[in-house]
Amino acid sequence: MLKQLKYLSKKDWIFVLISCVFIVCNVYCELEIPEYMEKIINNITGSKNVQIKEILINGLYMLGFAVASVVCIIVSKFFSSKVAVGLGKKLRLKVYEKVINFSSAEIKHFSTPSLITRSTNDIVQVQNLIAMGMTVLVKAPVMAVMAITKIISANISWSIATASAVGIIAITIVLIVIFALPKFKKIQTLTDNLNKVSREGLTGTRVVRAFNAEEYQTEKFEKVNSDITHNHLSISGIMSLMDPTMTIVMNGLPLSIYTIGAYLIKNAGLSEKGAILGKMMTFGNYAIQVIMSFIVLIMIFMMLPRAQVSAKRINEVLDTKNSVEDGKGTDKPLKDKEGEIQFVNVGFKYPDAEEYVLHDINFKVKKGQTVAFIGSTGSGKSTLINLVPRIYDATEGQVIVDGVNVKDYTLEQLNNKIGYISQKAVLFSGTVKSNVTLGYKENAKPNDESIEKALDISQSSFVYNLSEGIDSRIDQGGKNVSGGQKQRISIARALARNPEILIFDDSFSALDYKTDKNLREALKQKSGDTTCLIVAQRIGTIKDADKILVLDKGTVVGEGKHNELMETCEIYREIALSQLSKEELENA
Repeated sequence: MLKQLKYLSKKDWIFVLISCVFIVCNVYCELEIPEYMEKIINNITGSKNVQIKEILINGLYMLGFAVASVVCIIVSKFFSSKVAVGLGKKLRLKVYEKVINFSSAEIKHFSTPSLITRSTNDIVQVQNLIAMGMTVLVKAPVMAVMAITKIISANISWSIATASAVGIIAITIVLIVIFALPKFKKIQTLTDNLNKVSREGLTGTRVVRAFNAEEYQTEKFEKVNSDITHNHLSISGIMSLMDPTMTIVMNGLPLSIYTIGAYLIKNAGLSEKGAILGKMMTFGNYAIQVIMSFIVLIMIFMMLPRAQVSAKRINEVLDTKNSVEDGKGTDKPLKDKEGEIQFVNVGFKYPDAEEYVLHDINFKVKKGQTVAFIGSTGSGKSTLINLVPRIYDATEGQVIVDGVNVKDYTLEQLNNKIGYISQKAVLFSGTVKSNVTLGYKENAKPNDESIEKALDISQSSFVYNLSEGIDSRIDQGGKNVSGGQKQRISIARALARNPEILIFDDSFSALDYKTDKNLREALKQKSGDTTCLIVAQRIGTIKDADKILVLDKGTVVGEGKHNELMETCEIYREIALSQLSKEELENA
């Protein structure tokens, strides 16, 4: 929890100090009220001639302190809430900035549902504790100490009754800590599981319905829902001890004080009865203030375990070291190497994995060349090209772009050279135009002519048939366009950057053969100087590439043009003949 406090600014700490001052003032005002009540009671019972003026004056003092107490608590709450909400805002921003820069390895380590929970629910838990804790953790001990100092010299019997009530509350707190703490710590993990299953079911609704798997998915949800419900019920069962205990203490303590007071009044002289009555009323008020201080502390104990777990989960994200670190940057680009890519003895294995996915990969791509990668599922095609934009970093060897190791570039420098089209097309809520110009600063966005060129090459002419053309609305995830349309807009987004290198990670799979062919021809004609890396499953997509690399079990087993590989590479020939007949291959 304390780690989160380092994000408080100097201004926030001033607000904390102001809040604490007003909390102390609030306590002082609340503890002054019973003293004036005692004076009023003494005035009424201690004299045959009741001094109405004195009663009114003391009553006005009570009213003044009550109003001052209310003002103080409002001001302290305002500043404590301002600090808590501000801290929540900073934590959300810090976590988001950290997560948005995570590589795929870190995303997989935490999982998307868990990161969402940590960015929202966990931060809310910490924020709520800070907002309430600033008030309670200052007010409760100050109230208890100041109240005790005022009643410490009173009747020993009253003091014993108050101490007994405090003892009962202390035992209740210990029981809650022992039995409820472990349950509180499980809540956030169970919330992660609930979010995971909910998200899975909602995003896969079409598949669930198509396979009549509603009952299966509902059972999965019911299990995680039951787990979190049972955990909450267990906590509620333990915490249910608190209400009756507090009721007994809150009602039993005044009853004890008044019973003892009645006995003292009965045995006192006539002149002392009024003074004892006044002291009894004052002591009763102070004793209740002490008990209330401990009760509000219990509320913090209820919130603290869950907030501690949440704080730990937030720190796990913020303290995670990104496996893909930003390079120092290079200000000496090699013009004669521009657009070149070279793999030198590259090997790769995923974090925490024992087996290598890629082994001893060596090849070179010259500027303007189109190099394609093909192989069976799991052969390492996508993994290989993902090493170029540093979605992962090579475990061994070097990946070189423009004559410079990719690890030496800053990520911004490297990304500015590359247009990357992922296997799964991703669109964001906004417009066609905002998706195509994604990532550009406002003063550097491509003009409409560049956007139109990118849409033209990517065969996205359908955009101009939409109601508002390039300003037409795109729903979150591109749900209002087809898979092929999403893919083409994604390709247009990469082309609009006018990059040195284009990377297509199986990006033609959602396109029909005609669109696939037209797109590749347009690329060749209008982006001749751009280096292209293509991962594809279709022979028709890659057969005209300048070079084709065939992968099998993470190793390059064939390299050359289509006709050469048909003669020299058995794996390539098998893939080709599984898709097209000999006649089709000859005529293609």
